[in-house]
Amino acid sequence: MRHHVGLLALCCDLWESEKGMRSYYLVCYDISDAKRLRRTHRLMKGFGDPLQYSVFICFLSKAEKVVLLSRLSEQINNKEDRVLIVNIGPESKKTKEAIEYFGAQERLREEVCYVF
Repeated sequence: MRHHVGLLALCCDLWESEKGMRSYYLVCYDISDAKRLRRTHRLMKGFGDPLQYSVFICFLSKAEKVVLLSRLSEQINNKEDRVLIVNIGPESKKTKEAIEYFGAQERLREEVCYVF
């Protein structure tokens, strides 16, 4: 419980300091256990949009990224699983142009989702 209280305080500090600054993150994961894979996918759906089953695009504040990292670290097995997080940058025309899709595409959510 103490860990979560510290995490909440850190998130509140980040929330106050960033004043709504958000960035796009590409989150990719390779989970070796089927049960953890399903749980990780469900977790990620709360933070972003799936581009492929194990690849998500997330639009997060620094505080939301801290929460995501904390929840992922609780979910995965560090000896068997891998997670890659790439900061694509803040929302801009250049950022949107950096992301290209081929083939069938899922429509990304338009609304912003705050996760705490």
